[in-house]
Amino acid sequence: MSKSRFLLLAAAIFAAAPLLLQPAGAQNYPARPITLVVPFAPGGSTSIVARAIADKMGETLGQKVIVDNRPGAGGTIGTKAVANSEPDGYTIVLGYTGTLAIGPSLYPNAGYDPRKDLTAIGLIGHAPNSLVVHPSFPAKTLSELIAYAKANPGKVNYGSAGVGTVSHVSGEYFANAAGIRLVHVPYKGTGPALTDLLGGHIPMAFAPVPATHSSVAGGQLRALAVTSTTRTSLMPEVPTIAEAGIAGFDASLYYGLAAPPGTPRPVIDKLNKELRAALASEDVKKRLLADGTEPTPGSPEEYAAFIDKDEAKWSKIVKASGTKAE
Repeated sequence: MSKSRFLLLAAAIFAAAPLLLQPAGAQNYPARPITLVVPFAPGGSTSIVARAIADKMGETLGQKVIVDNRPGAGGTIGTKAVANSEPDGYTIVLGYTGTLAIGPSLYPNAGYDPRKDLTAIGLIGHAPNSLVVHPSFPAKTLSELIAYAKANPGKVNYGSAGVGTVSHVSGEYFANAAGIRLVHVPYKGTGPALTDLLGGHIPMAFAPVPATHSSVAGGQLRALAVTSTTRTSLMPEVPTIAEAGIAGFDASLYYGLAAPPGTPRPVIDKLNKELRAALASEDVKKRLLADGTEPTPGSPEEYAAFIDKDEAKWSKIVKASGTKAE
């Protein structure tokens, strides 16, 4: 063999080395159904968002994406389970502001670091929380609620999806900013909290717009405010908390997909590609927007940077509000 041919062969082998070193499983991925863990009970916004993208991704991946609800400890139990799972791409998690930005600061032993113990796949979208009350509750505006709470300190309960969730910390954040005292009633997800609220067992709750808007539209609940800096197109008549008198208030929530650390990059790239394709499809966009979630596609790197920024923001809010794990 001539020297030039040898050099060409060597160059070809060198160029192909990354493919030769790539795990066989990554090349054939996915070869079986994928489990998408939602770390909350069914019926909440995380389940709504997860099912919207799981159905479409299952179509394009050629394998079912099975939504598995694993509630507990403000979503940290299910998230920790995925962080400790086999990094093969067959167990992924629905990332959420409460589990990736709040939980690690609120729980002394959450069991995972969102920066180190999870691999970002990509953002799905964002939505505001809503402050909703039972129709029998006397307050019809946010100012009336604040006045009522001041006149009845420690006698107004509010439900949330659980300790450490955005709905919990948003309530503490709001109470602290308004100078009132509210009593937190944690549930194992937004669904159970809203069931009790609809039944009149609690007077109010902080819950994501995707989970409350149908009940508000039907008159079963009354929305007093949304927690984002701008109004939601789903309930344009409902003011933001900032508009209603607490300047600078912002407690939006974000959803994304993440995998265990060490998941092969080709697997992450494939999941990100199919996630972005799902978010670009008209039926998924329609499902998400109909429930108040604005699609926010991006790269794994962009989602990783967002997780870092969001955790820093919420850790300050947790400390400022005095919120503690119960």
